[in-house]
Amino acid sequence: MKNKIVTPFRPLKILLIGFLLSLAFSSCFADVDFGQSENITLEPDLEVDLLYYKLNELDFLDSETNEYSSTIRDTVRLEFLDDDYIQDGLVYAAFRFRHENRFPYLINTNIRFLSASGRSQFNITYTIPEGTLTSPAIVDTVHVMQGNDINKVRRSIQVVVEHEIVGADKAIQGELDLQSKGLFKFEF
Repeated sequence: MKNKIVTPFRPLKILLIGFLLSLAFSSCFADVDFGQSENITLEPDLEVDLLYYKLNELDFLDSETNEYSSTIRDTVRLEFLDDDYIQDGLVYAAFRFRHENRFPYLINTNIRFLSASGRSQFNITYTIPEGTLTSPAIVDTVHVMQGNDINKVRRSIQVVVEHEIVGADKAIQGELDLQSKGLFKFEF
């Protein structure tokens, strides 16, 4: 009498083969219309840090002359928007600017979006209330651009942020923090 070798994996193999066959015969490829591939759209989102900084009283003094100036400006290029692929797909933009004012003065803020030639496309303006070192005034602003206004964003390549401290002089003390982000939605 010959010894019969029993493999414990034989039922597992049969079960696996049966499962694979049932998958093959129950697939849904018959219902797919590959002629509609041009109707497929992708809608990715892109969140970008635009500008962030912490200013103090020294930032309002000219580095060469030490003269006080109540207005300070910073310019940033939006390099990622300078791309035809991005330009064509842009359908929505939201800009968020969050300030914490620890200066005991009002601060007028003007944010200008400019074209490559320096022409203004749109502005965002607001006033930041006075604060203190222990209790900052917080302003959190969101500006949404969509529909026909999205063309203004497409033409923008620079952002100029301008802060003017109202009623201060060279003896000012405090801080101003800015954090800004852009949320961009695309349809390709």
